[in-house]
Amino acid sequence: MLNPFFTSGEFQAINRAFLSGDAVEVSFFVRNSKLIMAEECYFFLMASMRKMRMNIPLSYTLEFFERLFQENIIDKGIFNGIIRFVAYRNFTEELLSKAEVSYYFDVKKIGDVISLQKDFEMDMIKEINVNTNLLSNIRVHCPENIYAEIYAKENDLDDVILLNPNKRIARSIFGNLLFLEGNLIKIPKQTEGAYISPLMENFVTFVHQRNLAQIVESEMIGFESQKAEEILMVSDTKGISPVTKIRNKTFGKERFSEMINEWKASFQ
Repeated sequence: MLNPFFTSGEFQAINRAFLSGDAVEVSFFVRNSKLIMAEECYFFLMASMRKMRMNIPLSYTLEFFERLFQENIIDKGIFNGIIRFVAYRNFTEELLSKAEVSYYFDVKKIGDVISLQKDFEMDMIKEINVNTNLLSNIRVHCPENIYAEIYAKENDLDDVILLNPNKRIARSIFGNLLFLEGNLIKIPKQTEGAYISPLMENFVTFVHQRNLAQIVESEMIGFESQKAEEILMVSDTKGISPVTKIRNKTFGKERFSEMINEWKASFQ
């Protein structure tokens, strides 16, 4: 039986992740009993830890994580899943940048991570916004996400569109948004508050290389979401979902479905 979670050494409840939200989170992906995009996810983890000025252990190599997940996740029978890996600083009264780092990880079973998951219904939330600074692009403690997730559940929504202080589209609670118009896919820029996402970057790179659509990083006011023909939500924590309804407008998913199927075939 698979343990519900794994930690480095003996887990200490008094840690800075619990006390201060002093942690970074990165997803790794298991597909057909193999890690996929492992290198991209690893380098994103290293970049996230550096941005939070964590003291990265010398043992944190790509090979270390491949072995860690092989032994504890894949060899325990997980065929498809998303691994949530959290690196956090231990409690210390010394210099924070020198504090030891520990980790926690668990896995959520999911259908094929590079297939479309359930349809999403969304709306836009305006009473809060997300920042656009250095830390806005990585997964760190974000009270705006918590507020927005409660708002979504109270309004029978799967997710909401979050704006930045300039009232432009940044991202959703769980991931990034791709807007298809004609042969153009618009993606909010990272400087607008969008997440860095190894999963999305892999998909977008495939679309660009196969000339399936033109990719444009854009600054988008909220109204532009209503102009799109199709909208895709790509989340490193939830997977990929077509957005089929925002308020009273419905959206198709046929063209994104075709692109996803071609992308999936490239992993065979």
